[in-house]
Amino acid sequence: MTTWHARMIASDKDFDGAPLLRGEFQLDEGHGDVESATLFLSALGVVEAWVNGQRTSEDLLTPGWSSYEWRVRYSELDVTELVSTTTVVGLALGNGWYRGRLAWSGGSKYYGEELGGFAELRIRFADGHEQVVGTDASWTAGPSATTANDLYDGQSIDARRFDDAWLSPGFASSEWSAARVLDDDLSRLEPYIGPPVRRQMELQPVKVWTSPAGKVLVDFGQNLVGWVRATLTGTSGQVVTVRHAEVLEENELGTRPLRSAEATDRFTLSGGSDTFEPTLTFHGFRYAEVDGWPGGADALREHGGLTAVVISSDMKRIGTFQTSNPLLNRLHENAVWGMRGNFVDVPTDCPQRDERLGWTGDLSAFAPSAAFLFDSRDFLRDWLRDLALEQSHDQDLVPFVVPNVLKYIEQPAEFGAPDTAALWSDAAVWVPWALWRAYGDRRVLEEQFESMTGHARRLRSKLSPNGLWDTGFQFGDWLDPDAAPDQPWAAKADKHVVATLCAFRTASLVAAAADVLGDAGASAEFGTMAHELQAAFTEHYVSESVITSDCTTVYALAIVFGILNEADREFAGHRLAELVEKSGYRISTGFAGTPFVTDALTETGNLDAAYRLLLQTENPSWLYSVSMGATTIWERWDSMLPDGTINPGEMTSFNHYALGAVVDWMHRTIGGLAPLEPGYSRILMAPQPGGGLDWAETTLETPLGLASVRWDMVEGRVEVTATVPDGSEAVLRIPGSDDEVVGPGHHIRKSSPAELSFH
Repeated sequence: MTTWHARMIASDKDFDGAPLLRGEFQLDEGHGDVESATLFLSALGVVEAWVNGQRTSEDLLTPGWSSYEWRVRYSELDVTELVSTTTVVGLALGNGWYRGRLAWSGGSKYYGEELGGFAELRIRFADGHEQVVGTDASWTAGPSATTANDLYDGQSIDARRFDDAWLSPGFASSEWSAARVLDDDLSRLEPYIGPPVRRQMELQPVKVWTSPAGKVLVDFGQNLVGWVRATLTGTSGQVVTVRHAEVLEENELGTRPLRSAEATDRFTLSGGSDTFEPTLTFHGFRYAEVDGWPGGADALREHGGLTAVVISSDMKRIGTFQTSNPLLNRLHENAVWGMRGNFVDVPTDCPQRDERLGWTGDLSAFAPSAAFLFDSRDFLRDWLRDLALEQSHDQDLVPFVVPNVLKYIEQPAEFGAPDTAALWSDAAVWVPWALWRAYGDRRVLEEQFESMTGHARRLRSKLSPNGLWDTGFQFGDWLDPDAAPDQPWAAKADKHVVATLCAFRTASLVAAAADVLGDAGASAEFGTMAHELQAAFTEHYVSESVITSDCTTVYALAIVFGILNEADREFAGHRLAELVEKSGYRISTGFAGTPFVTDALTETGNLDAAYRLLLQTENPSWLYSVSMGATTIWERWDSMLPDGTINPGEMTSFNHYALGAVVDWMHRTIGGLAPLEPGYSRILMAPQPGGGLDWAETTLETPLGLASVRWDMVEGRVEVTATVPDGSEAVLRIPGSDDEVVGPGHHIRKSSPAELSFH
């Protein structure tokens, strides 16, 4: 455990919830040049730091949101080039997740009443001497230009209060007061496992206009997460207001889906040239309504001044996918943007309304897709650390959200008493397994194995004497498109059938993880659990091959999870294809079934049906939202109705990645790129053309290097070009040909035209 010299400190005054903290010191003399200077930075709230007037990093919203009760992260920053004989360290604090609003009840300050700042600077000199200074009672505190800040409601900045003098040596002001040391347990300080949040890109407006109600509206062309930076000149004291939303409704800003989140930034002008960047908040938006801009819409169109700044956790993009179908390409890009916007320190459900929580069910559905699109290994390992902490402090209950702020909030009555829930709590197992398959890194299984087994054992304790998971609250096949807008849990799939299927998958995966880790006892324990669940499921939920509730989701899960015997599986494949055809190839699954329905069709010889389901553009379908102009994945299949009005359900988001989980199937089946062994040490390169596509190309930066598959339809034949990275081998499966094992390098193969029958 690290021994800290610094202490967590707070301002004596609140200073509008955005205090500045300042410390000044002299370098020790007689030890030669400074060889290194490292700043350790954290906060109760969020913090930005300067050394001698220079920002210490591009990191944002440090230290993010963790399970603060037991874990507060810190950054470690190299500031060697910034220190000097007299050095000033400055911290700017904001409410962040620690003290700001969280969830839908309107409450805040769930973790603490006071903001705190922590900075420890360790300086090493040429002769080996180390000087350590940091936040303590000698520091002072004062006001910033920020007059209000909240992640949901926005940030207010008064440029008349801008003054960088506090970052210079010798600064003193009557407005400043003492700081005091907080009685805080520094043993909960831990280094980041995942990456920091940073700016990713900037977007310019694609359209500025005046609405029928006389409002100045700005379209940035893409639903994104971040804020608007404003650069302008106007009258001192003039206020410019920027309100954000994802969509328009009746040609005005569509704010109803925000619920109580104000999503509004306010900028008070100094009278000179001002630049405002509200880094203590973030918004999910495509459109902005701007009030008070000098010169109005005409000035914005002619001179500009607004830039959308896109933020996300700083993950490397590793997977790409393209086809000859522009709608599919846009669907895939929507999943990318949905992940980018919702992976802001915590994998959230949505980034715009009064919620933005780390829902476990969403990630259970999307984890394989996430692991392909971006290198999300450490991001999700960090989140899983919080999941395990929440679980270990609550009798192995994996909560609905991580970090679990809901334990401080009265829950909706329909949720019942918090307890283990299928798919949601199963994130404890499904997410580590997805990471193991994607990256081949045993650490994630080693780190999470206690959590995985703890969840599986608690789940087993919830089973009825008949061996089924048929009691307690379940989300079930959440957001089945046939459910009423105000009853997202009212799915066609029997919720206990879904729960028992998920329990079987969880037991099977824990047994498989035990095999990887060489734990024979756990392998036997959870292998037996899976076998018993399979027997109970077959006895109680399968009658003459028909599965209880006889709908797409239950057949899809049963097929992909491998719970059926051969005869029942054959029937399930036929029945699933029949149900999909009866639906007119429109989607009929929710959060549970959607990630698996195309796989279930493909595995049972119904590839054409899978393509027709994917390529459907009528509501409900994946491409319906694309045809309606979506640039991210929607929460509901019909978040916007065909007439352009917003779904009447109170819970409606236009940036919600869970239903985008189909991109995992697209990568593996259309693209033909899948791991045969964890980490792609062996790769299956088996594209399955169809859907009238002329070509598709998929690439992935695997842990061993770049893998890629491209196929083209050329004169009735499919031509495949594949790249296998060094240290790996691939099974190349071309239509009409025997499997071929190939080593590293580039390979080109063509099919026999007689063997092709694509639709």
